[in-house]
Amino acid sequence: MTAATAKGLDPNAIASQLGALQARTDEPAPEEQTSNEALIEHILTRFHDVHREQLPELIRLARRVERVHGKHPRCPSGLGAHLESMQNELESHMQKEEQILFPMIARGITGMAAAPVSVMRNEHEDHGAALAEIHSLTFNLTLPEGACNTWRALYLGLTELENDLMEHIHLENNVLFQRVDGLLGGAQRG
Repeated sequence: MTAATAKGLDPNAIASQLGALQARTDEPAPEEQTSNEALIEHILTRFHDVHREQLPELIRLARRVERVHGKHPRCPSGLGAHLESMQNELESHMQKEEQILFPMIARGITGMAAAPVSVMRNEHEDHGAALAEIHSLTFNLTLPEGACNTWRALYLGLTELENDLMEHIHLENNVLFQRVDGLLGGAQRG
């Protein structure tokens, strides 16, 4: 008997999750010297595609935990609905980036990018508030004693979503959008 099975965990699921984490950490972090096009491609594949996979599964897990453990005092009641709302907001946000902002930046049309960048930054603040609400609903992602595997998988997935979303927002706000700001500042001074 392994330590995982002794704790009531599925060793194959743990190995799979660790493998996915390892694959992500093997990816090189975009550096300051990376072109805007390469950084945008990294954001699209590493974050947009991943968020589109993460959220439907997290919604499914949250609804299952709410259905099965709804009477438990630590049940994250309303989490499924919150995640669905978050998914809708995030999808709308990512589509605006993919269809409007990122093509502008990739083509060097930064003069027209100031307003969309401002909108994206404001929406990033909303995403931060949505993450804070997850913490509120989940008692800061604290599992109750004896939590089932579904509940554990949910909170592990929520932690991964939070880490991914924060890194995603950081790359956009503090790298990509800073570059646009720098180009706008240079154009205004020139």
